[in-house]
Amino acid sequence: MTPPPKRKTGSRTDGKVTLKTIAEHLGLTAGTVSAALNNSAAARSIPEHTKNRIIEAAQELNYRPNFFARTLRLKRTYTIGVIAEEIGDAYGALIISGIEEYLRKNNYFFLTVIHRHDPKLLQAYAQMLLTRGVEGFITTDTSIQQKLALPTVAVAGHQPVEGVTNIVLDHKRAARLALEHLQGLGHENIAFIRGQTISSDSAVRWAAICEVAQELGIPIRPELTIQLEGVDSTPAIGYPFAKQLLGRKEHFTALFAYNDISAIGSIWAFREAGLRVPEDISIVGFDDIPGAAYANPGLTTVRQPLVRMGQIAAQTLVDQIEERGENVQEIAIEPEFVVRESTGPAPQRQARVNQERVAGRSATEGL
Repeated sequence: MTPPPKRKTGSRTDGKVTLKTIAEHLGLTAGTVSAALNNSAAARSIPEHTKNRIIEAAQELNYRPNFFARTLRLKRTYTIGVIAEEIGDAYGALIISGIEEYLRKNNYFFLTVIHRHDPKLLQAYAQMLLTRGVEGFITTDTSIQQKLALPTVAVAGHQPVEGVTNIVLDHKRAARLALEHLQGLGHENIAFIRGQTISSDSAVRWAAICEVAQELGIPIRPELTIQLEGVDSTPAIGYPFAKQLLGRKEHFTALFAYNDISAIGSIWAFREAGLRVPEDISIVGFDDIPGAAYANPGLTTVRQPLVRMGQIAAQTLVDQIEERGENVQEIAIEPEFVVRESTGPAPQRQARVNQERVAGRSATEGL
């Protein structure tokens, strides 16, 4: 008698865990399991503890959903289009990291395009993503002027546009944190590096700085103000503009830079000129990119929670696609202020402190 053929091992169907497998394991219907794992509209009627049991069982059994089957069944792609200005810079990378983290946990994919502030590319890439079946857009550092064809969330978007939710930092609060810190250290002559005109945050941030400076009585002098130009995403972008400020021969004891990379580049320029940071010039940056803490000296900066902003953007867009909650035009994010070694007392104040210390020691010695 010929023995039956042995079953092949290692095939794609060996040990395959399906929705039916999970349903039988839990004593539920496959429809209930599918609704919970896909977070569909039907899932709203499933008790929370049952959803948790389903998710835990799927993890325990190492369930891997068939993306293509789900796409065909539900006539959806579960794909987001991310339109970014730059992917290699720390700002954009941190936001995209937050987007990726949220989408991955919620079984969404994303496609990324880089437009480098070219309006023609922006429109062309948006259309290209549409043809690839994306269900919504997330933009970073991108000025959207008109409504797009799908739900859209803009990180650092400031223009009110129908159908677009803007994720914005409270720039006035950020400006107040930085300027009050410098003013409290005795700095009266403060220089400023403004952002590039192509950056979506530039105009809003500068307007906030000007408003807060006026409230605090801090003069903003044209000769101590310079604007970044170019698209370099490294500290080298700040170096030549800091040198230009020094070349004007105008006295200043502190610099508030548009972002961390320009602040770090400025440190190089000041040191090259024989100036010490913070003993001669204090420097404040903006963003708190990972390299800010490891600059020499460590950079005092306004922290934007960039990863969290990416997560919020992704969650907001998915909620809109899944028709959960109400659409809002703006979500405000609070900044934090991180004090490190790049700021210190203004030189004239430090001189007074040193004199007082000397006088105090002399008085003590005379007793």
